[in-house]
Amino acid sequence: MTLQLSNIDSFYGRSHVLHGLSLTIPAGQVTSVLGRNGTGKTTLLKTIMALTDHADGRIILNGEDLSARPTHLRAAAGIAYVPQGREIIADFTIRENILMGCFARRDGKHVVPDFIGELFPYLIENLDRPGGLLSGGQQQQLAIARALAADPKVLLLDEPNEGIQPSIVEEIERIIVRLNREMGLTVVLVEQNIDFVRFASHSFAMLEKGQIVASGPIATLTDTLVHEHMAV
Repeated sequence: MTLQLSNIDSFYGRSHVLHGLSLTIPAGQVTSVLGRNGTGKTTLLKTIMALTDHADGRIILNGEDLSARPTHLRAAAGIAYVPQGREIIADFTIRENILMGCFARRDGKHVVPDFIGELFPYLIENLDRPGGLLSGGQQQQLAIARALAADPKVLLLDEPNEGIQPSIVEEIERIIVRLNREMGLTVVLVEQNIDFVRFASHSFAMLEKGQIVASGPIATLTDTLVHEHMAV
């Protein structure tokens, strides 16, 4: 599904974070959102999910205007969000965490989807293990599995590789590519690993002070742009 953002302004209290931002996320593609810390990348994803204090502008999913809808109805429309820091429920089992995603399903199913076992075999082998006992990488896998249980058409991922051991980083990167290439998910990816961004993405948007300062096909993400807008 194509996701269109038009003239988005977003706020936390009186703090004006996004300024007149417009962006089209093409259906069936991976679009990476880039920029230094504090430029509004996480706020962009939260705005799509109606998780900031206030936002103006239009958010349209496949021709359907979601701008006035609360978070749970945006999830039901087909958008799933994996937040930075994962935010799994530590006292819930793996099974219970995954099933939380099912509340956004339109078909009413409340089961762990079969394909979760193919993507995350460890999770399926340990469904009754408390989420809080998992490693950081396993918790990230769980957060993605929970999002996928909602049967989304658009997946928002906020730095899914942050603070995770290298072996699981590679696995998560492969899964993100599979979700797009094999399952057709539209993916919006906030990511700092430029090599992975160039490998996985079809297009990019570079943020600076809450505005898009560069965007286009991934082939146009030059080293000069990266240095200018991401180097510390």
